[in-house]
Amino acid sequence: MVKSLTGLVLIIIFLGLNGCSGSQSIVNPASEAAFSISKLWWGMFSFFSLVFFAILLLWLYALRPRERATEQKHTRLISLSLIIGGGILLPSVTIFIILFFAIPIGNRILPHPEPNALRVEVIGHQWFWEIRYPDAGITLLNELHLPAKQPVDVVVTSQDVIHSFWIPRLNGKIDAIPGYINKLRLQPMKTGYMRGQCAEFCGKWHSQMSLAVKVYEPEGFKTWIQEEQKKQQIHFIPPAKNNAVLTN
Repeated sequence: MVKSLTGLVLIIIFLGLNGCSGSQSIVNPASEAAFSISKLWWGMFSFFSLVFFAILLLWLYALRPRERATEQKHTRLISLSLIIGGGILLPSVTIFIILFFAIPIGNRILPHPEPNALRVEVIGHQWFWEIRYPDAGITLLNELHLPAKQPVDVVVTSQDVIHSFWIPRLNGKIDAIPGYINKLRLQPMKTGYMRGQCAEFCGKWHSQMSLAVKVYEPEGFKTWIQEEQKKQQIHFIPPAKNNAVLTN
């Protein structure tokens, strides 16, 4: 019994750790905002792991053999303790602790005014992303290119239904809503390839609505801009037809 339980726990831990790697891992942050979110996630995971094991111990305690008279004597006291402690005190303390840490983190990752931020416009469609660099006159589909260590304001909207723009290694997700403008600040601290994904079910091919992300050193990004401008002059990619107005 103990050996089987130990083996099961080890398998679960192995599978869990295996799922922490990859280009969409929230526990492999590549920006300060994502690092703050990752810390909050680890804190919540640790806390709720303790809660899980506490409940498991209570369950094992309840299953232990004991005399019927003793059981009747303690049933009322235990029930009252669980109602007050587990039903009132624990949820209240948990919510307070989460808000205490989450509110400052949420404030830090907001797109505070930054005059030198690069502007990128993202429009969600069924089922692809249209990416515009208005200052450079570049339009791409399902590709996002970013400079490292520089603020980027991603202005997000949608042409049809609600989508959700999410690059887990760079920041939290933000909804793309028809007729409404949302803004997300990205500031990668690491170069390389990453992956974004629509995180809101948007129809038949929702699972295919991914985004290839590449982060360059600042000079490398300037070079990419110049090369892409020349390429688009030869092979112009017209913006997808839409009524989205990105003026904010």
